[in-house]
Amino acid sequence: MHVAIVTIGDELLAGRTTNTNATWLCSQLTERGVDVERVTTLPDRVADIARVVNEYHAEYDAVIVTGGLGPTHDDVTIEAIGAAFGRPLEEHEAVLEWLETEGGYAREDLTDGTAMLPSDARPLHNVAGVAPGCVIGSVYVFPGVPHEMKPMFEGVATEFSGQERFREVVVADEPESALLDRLAELQQRFDVGVGSYPGEHVRISVQSTDRRTVEEAVDWLRDQVKTVAVTENGDS
Repeated sequence: MHVAIVTIGDELLAGRTTNTNATWLCSQLTERGVDVERVTTLPDRVADIARVVNEYHAEYDAVIVTGGLGPTHDDVTIEAIGAAFGRPLEEHEAVLEWLETEGGYAREDLTDGTAMLPSDARPLHNVAGVAPGCVIGSVYVFPGVPHEMKPMFEGVATEFSGQERFREVVVADEPESALLDRLAELQQRFDVGVGSYPGEHVRISVQSTDRRTVEEAVDWLRDQVKTVAVTENGDS
């Protein structure tokens, strides 16, 4: 399964808010064997959001959009999602009923527009806030507030799946440039994905959908490079 993530917000682009949602979602999806192939941040602008969602919907198995939900003037994501699919916005009775019975809100106390979603969208109830999310086709729309977004994603997490991957990390005590020939040979010998990440030491990530292949590749690599005492490993 190949997924794109779109995060919405002028404050993200201005650097006033750290984009923790993208990092968290990438981690959750990767653990489920999903390939996250793109993370894009957009301003609170209807035309931009509608265009990108429309493009990504055609290109990826699923698109996750976070941010810009609610009835205030700069919450334009729902309007943009409706525009992307050519659907008008309408008040969803199921959202109002849930907010009354489960959220404890009186209808007259809700801000106008709270329950507006594109027609025929599947509502996603907000267990930690008010603004609902929704699903249209393979596009999932979540709030931008992390403590609201996370439980909403977890409610549909089973709809995202892929092939299990196995990963180990070898920490090398050599310059990255000196490792290039051995990393190339590693990929020639074994059907694995290899990534190298320099820092105080070079972390070499070895990944495959076959556990035994990863183990064999890592055993070979440790024989070829000078390693430090600390190694990292784990399935993802």
